[in-house]
Amino acid sequence: MNNQIKTVILMSIMTIFIIIIGGLLGGQVGMIFAFIFACGMNFVSYWYSDKIVLKMYNAQLITPGQEPELYNSVEELTRRAGIPVPKIYIIPTEDLNAFATGRNPEHAVVAVTMGLLRNMNKEEVMGVLAHEIAHIKNRDILIGTIAASMAGAIMMIANMAKWSAIFGIGRNRDDEGGLGVFGTIVLSIIAPMAAVLIQMAISRSREYLADSTGASFMGSGESLAKALETLEHRPQRISMEVNPATAHMFIVNPLSGKNLMALFSTHPPIEDRIRRLRGGSPNDYGQRRNTWDNLS
Repeated sequence: MNNQIKTVILMSIMTIFIIIIGGLLGGQVGMIFAFIFACGMNFVSYWYSDKIVLKMYNAQLITPGQEPELYNSVEELTRRAGIPVPKIYIIPTEDLNAFATGRNPEHAVVAVTMGLLRNMNKEEVMGVLAHEIAHIKNRDILIGTIAASMAGAIMMIANMAKWSAIFGIGRNRDDEGGLGVFGTIVLSIIAPMAAVLIQMAISRSREYLADSTGASFMGSGESLAKALETLEHRPQRISMEVNPATAHMFIVNPLSGKNLMALFSTHPPIEDRIRRLRGGSPNDYGQRRNTWDNLS
């Protein structure tokens, strides 16, 4: 199933889910309000969700003059991938991570953390960039960004439900189809869990495929394997406030080990990814070459 169809299915499921929540909270009036809200969210998710995610992490757009090595790397990898050069952002945090976003390759963005640039060597950075550009090449970025936006909407509705219960809104709505206080509180607990499950529904195979495709750009999986080892073994400072709705977008789960959300991992185990990258023969990834030397 191609990602355009997956995107339509995801948006449809999320629309229905939000309408059901609206009906449970406010009966027929709630369903109407939720339908309008869902339509608005679908529009915003398609056209602006990338900007919302970038703003969420205070990502800063950079120019070639600010980070020439980073720009040269991205340009070379996109040339090999046969896609336009995306905009490049830096997230001002010492955490080590990266993600790609945008609605298509022509409107794509690659974002990396300052910590990743400072703590990885050129080869490892190149491996990470290859993985993110692979997501763009494979057209994973739209469905991932929409999932983040819609999951965030569910969490926002959960917060609204919580406050409505606290202030007594909906106590007399049982006869109109509302949940009442107890049901509203239960929903405020269940909805965020549903948002996490939606992220998990986005197949982990996306990450394996991006690893493999990125390795083909590099001619070998070793650069990305080394980068993943660095990400796995270096203690994370967790200076970045991470919205659980966006966790699946990063190259590694930024919530790992932090809280209960880590139990609902949206990523395959890093050790499995490393093993797959190193288990392939040269023919699996194309002719091996010293990529970084070609860029210098």
